[in-house]
Amino acid sequence: MSANVAELPARLASRLRRARDLRDEEKLYRHRGVLYPLLMCPPEHLSALEGVTAREDDVLLVAYPKCGFNWMVGVLKQILTQAMGRTIDTIMPPLIEFFGPDVAQVMDQMASPRLLGTHMHPDNIPASFYANKSKILVIFRNPKDTLVSFYHFCNSNPVLPSSTSWDSFYGNFLSGEVPWGSYFDHALAWEQKMADPNVMIVTYEQLKQDLGESVRHISSFLDVELSDAQVQLVSDGSTFAAMKESSQMSHGPMGNIFFRKGEIGDWRNHFTEEQSHKMDQAFSKHLAGTRLGRLLDYELHCK
Repeated sequence: MSANVAELPARLASRLRRARDLRDEEKLYRHRGVLYPLLMCPPEHLSALEGVTAREDDVLLVAYPKCGFNWMVGVLKQILTQAMGRTIDTIMPPLIEFFGPDVAQVMDQMASPRLLGTHMHPDNIPASFYANKSKILVIFRNPKDTLVSFYHFCNSNPVLPSSTSWDSFYGNFLSGEVPWGSYFDHALAWEQKMADPNVMIVTYEQLKQDLGESVRHISSFLDVELSDAQVQLVSDGSTFAAMKESSQMSHGPMGNIFFRKGEIGDWRNHFTEEQSHKMDQAFSKHLAGTRLGRLLDYELHCK
């Protein structure tokens, strides 16, 4: 049967329903040393990504899980809609590792510019996105708030195993034993690509602090010219609160799972003093003195 892009949302919904019949220990598997959710991106999905051909006008959004991916999808859709003068359709969620073994056919049916996404490590993203100079926008978030959001997400999302406790999830996060692997491995790999003119890294905290200025920077990176009025329209419609309010339409019953609090500093309600100190040490070990480390402004948000 040939791939049909219109059928993909229903196929994704079917996988969600099937997940409720799986035991927690069956929901993840290991591929090249990294854990992935079995129903959403099984081995045949990941293997099929090797056959994907990117387009120069593709926009690929990349995020480690719970760093603001779904929020940024909404921001990008509004920027592109304003720029193109027409609604930009995209599959929800637009994660290419979810598309299926026929991912190349599904993507070929999508009109340009294609808004695509992934949680994959940069070394596992199809090489054609780099070779064909697609725009790659990466969003990161401070690791403490990322961990908290990931913990609640796993306990609410049927395709992922529920954590037995906060302490156990904290330990798994620090060791990289969570879906899509280590936060710090992802961060260090993107640190090596920050000089690439087709890669832009923004942070969740930047969006929260000045959404309008972030919209301007992202538009410039995408070679899109927006008027002041258009920037204001995008900003007003892209606040976390606005996205959460419309999430039932954009994400169906998963809306409240994808858009929980959207706060900076919620980690203070979860971390013990010892856990906070251990994360500080991990950040210092991996990211101190790096460009991405400075961009995350760890001292401000995590001390």
